[in-house]
Amino acid sequence: MTSAEIRQSFLDFFKDKQHTVVPSASLMPQSPGLLFTNAGMNQFVPYFLGTEKAPYSPARAADTQKCIRAGGKHNDLEDVGYDTYHHTFFEMLGNWSFGDYFKKEAIEWSWELIVERWGVPADRLYATIYMPGEGDPSQFDQEAYDFWAALFEKKGLDPKVHVINGDVKDNFWMMGETGPCGPCSELHVDLTPNGDSQGKLVNKDSDLCIEIWNLVFIQYNAESDGSYRDLPAKHIDTGMGFERACSLIQNTKGFTDFSQKPSNYATDVFQPIFRTLEKLSGKTYKDIYPESVDSDKSKLSDEMKEAIAFRVIADHIRTLTFSLADGILLGNTGRNYVLRRILRRAVRYGRTLGFSSQQTFLPELVDTLVGEFGEVFPELKERADAVKENLQREEASFNETLDRGLVIFEQELDGLKGQLDGEFAFKLYDTYGFPIDLTQLLCAERGLKVDMDTFEKHMEAQRERARAARTQQLVKAAEIATDAVTEFTGFEEDESTATVLEIHPQDGELLVITDRTPFYVEMGGQLGDQGSLTVKDETYPVSAVHQLSSARAHCLPADADISVGDKVILRIDPERRRPIEAHHSATHLLHWALHEIVSPDAAQQGSLVSRNRLRFDFNSGALSSEQIDALELKVNECIEANEPVSAVEVPYASIKERKDIQQFFGDKYGDKVRVVQIGGHPGQLDGYSMELCGGTHVNHTQDIGLFKIKSEGAIASGIRRIEAVCGTAAYDWIHSKIEKATVEGDELRKRLDKLNGKLEELDAEPVSFPGFPHIMAGMLDSGTFEQKNQVFKDALRHIEGLKNATVEADKALKKAQAAGAAKMASEFLKDLDLNNSLVLSTEGPAALLQELLNGLKSKQFTEAAFFIVNDGEKLHLGALAGSDSGQNAGNLIKEIAPIAGGKGGGKPDMARGAAPELNKASELESKAKELLA
Repeated sequence: MTSAEIRQSFLDFFKDKQHTVVPSASLMPQSPGLLFTNAGMNQFVPYFLGTEKAPYSPARAADTQKCIRAGGKHNDLEDVGYDTYHHTFFEMLGNWSFGDYFKKEAIEWSWELIVERWGVPADRLYATIYMPGEGDPSQFDQEAYDFWAALFEKKGLDPKVHVINGDVKDNFWMMGETGPCGPCSELHVDLTPNGDSQGKLVNKDSDLCIEIWNLVFIQYNAESDGSYRDLPAKHIDTGMGFERACSLIQNTKGFTDFSQKPSNYATDVFQPIFRTLEKLSGKTYKDIYPESVDSDKSKLSDEMKEAIAFRVIADHIRTLTFSLADGILLGNTGRNYVLRRILRRAVRYGRTLGFSSQQTFLPELVDTLVGEFGEVFPELKERADAVKENLQREEASFNETLDRGLVIFEQELDGLKGQLDGEFAFKLYDTYGFPIDLTQLLCAERGLKVDMDTFEKHMEAQRERARAARTQQLVKAAEIATDAVTEFTGFEEDESTATVLEIHPQDGELLVITDRTPFYVEMGGQLGDQGSLTVKDETYPVSAVHQLSSARAHCLPADADISVGDKVILRIDPERRRPIEAHHSATHLLHWALHEIVSPDAAQQGSLVSRNRLRFDFNSGALSSEQIDALELKVNECIEANEPVSAVEVPYASIKERKDIQQFFGDKYGDKVRVVQIGGHPGQLDGYSMELCGGTHVNHTQDIGLFKIKSEGAIASGIRRIEAVCGTAAYDWIHSKIEKATVEGDELRKRLDKLNGKLEELDAEPVSFPGFPHIMAGMLDSGTFEQKNQVFKDALRHIEGLKNATVEADKALKKAQAAGAAKMASEFLKDLDLNNSLVLSTEGPAALLQELLNGLKSKQFTEAAFFIVNDGEKLHLGALAGSDSGQNAGNLIKEIAPIAGGKGGGKPDMARGAAPELNKASELESKAKELLA
């Protein structure tokens, strides 16, 4: 069977057993405690916990789940490529029962599929069951033993050999320290040539006896007191490694030949990727392996290193492609950094296959994966272009530093033995982007270790510097412990009556906690409020507000007369809040417009919303000027349409799967969430822009005012930043630009007129350009955004044209002056006595000086000469010392030029200089005649 047929066979088998076949969940986990979806059960956790009811009838499901284990507790990264079966990305085939069937059906159906339908020899199978040790939870799983024993006995096999006890580490599953749990039972396959291991290799980390399927029996609830209570509903959770199943079926010739060690990589799951890599690299893949994953990497042959590189790249491109297709980006923190590490490992292994820094190869592998998996996982087809773009950008970026880092690494290793300095390893990480595991790999290939203690000290120092960068006040405020709860009223009102609950003196001010407040605390990129507090007929400024657990503390002057229990009136500063709200709502529109104009994959990476501007970071390549114009237009069209901006609280479970509502995966949401929508019908979640957001906003889009992008640029690899302004801030910024342009235009016009005047004096054609329009502010205060924006663009475009005209006039003048200077020099030299030293002071273009010097040299002048040319702006000085003069031209310039505040120099035979004091020309001439007499 092909891999596609094996997968379908599994799903069809359980479909026949009345299971609903469900699609794989995203690799982006819903649980904030996970880096990636790492097991088939992740998407079904609410059914196990009983917080949601399984929507299947009967309550059974089957699927193939995308999984990644490349960070945190479950991490197979280091073993990839060195053995036959470890991967960072894999598929987990599974069947599930949510309070429906239990152990008997699960065990018998697994046997039916594996033995009866697929034909795995029963004598090569070993089942493990739970046997607790002293102090371990629960009891021996007699029930599972009896079911397995009956199946083995039916095949004439001894259960005492084929059913093996496992401890709590291998055969007891827990969701956490408390909660659903239960024993599990694993099926292992003996892959030795003769199948005669007698179970001795089970759970011994041998690739000659691998686990193929794990059946988890969720039947207890772990209580906080350490006891285990029977669950009212018992569940089944199974997981079969898809790649291992393919290896078992495809590598044994129908289970008749076990002479070769089966390998996941020797299947049609990986072979198409190898074929593409072979075409790209010119190398040939060989299915050979080191003796173990712990083999000395410095002693591996080149052939073995290439084979490992093929496998690592094939594994890593699967992880990267499937993750990017699920919207998980490469970045600098958390799961995003795990992916960046994986890409950089793949790029490094690419060097082993001959790929250079001048080429990117990872994007070239994507189409192969789409062709192989696109039908089962349609998101690969839908987002293939975005995946390739991200891979291209990241690989190209790392290529720029990888080669330099490798050169420095090799220099550091010159003569080194035993251990690489941890400080140098940190430098590779901090300066060249080498993940520490990549440095460890490079060292292992050379028989070295890394001083990890020193590396960690430097990493901790960096973390400490980052922590110290926080404001002292926020750190100190966070240290205040309180059980108080403050109700936020700021969505509905600017002013609230409240009661003082607690007062905490803090560094020359008071932190006053109240039971209610309209003050928004800085959160989600939106700056916090400022305003006032009135108590006992006295009003005090509130300079800031801090979140202390569930309470909000207002910063008041230290001398404020206020006590616990006082009734107070809290007022925000609306002149501060309203522009912030406008910029926040504009940020939502910008995010939406980016998806419409640039890419649905342009996801938010950070934001800042203040009264004077907004800052929005997102993943993307550089935007074109056309895209920036389109973004501005789209946002301003929404503003002019005066759409309603509304918010509604809904159960998170009701919207968490909706792709039209922007939410930030990895954030921990409560049972209730607030959706802010623009457009549509308030409360119906049918707007065109919808995001989970706890911030404050305008009521209608026209309240935002004009929206204008100030800048767009890169802030990190693959991360762009847009800075924009709206409302009054946008008008102020545009008017300042126009005023600056007006001043600049006047100066340019004066310069152009002056240049043209000189061109006319030389009978040269002047450079014409229309007069500069003085843009009045009123011209920007009416009309549509397109009309206002056109005025702004026309003004800037006029300035650019005037700059170009000035440059052209300057070039034309220099050309005309050069032509005239040649004639002038010829006339001067015609009447001079060339048998004696010369001193000449005249008015003319700067080019005249060089023509005079060149003219004398062409006439083989052997005496000394000194020229002073006044071009109306400065004095241009030149000295020539012929072979019979006994002078040094450079020294002449250095001695004479300072008289007029100038300087210069050159060679002994010819030198030049300049001086700014035009009225000193006669003094220069007198001094030159004195020196040349």
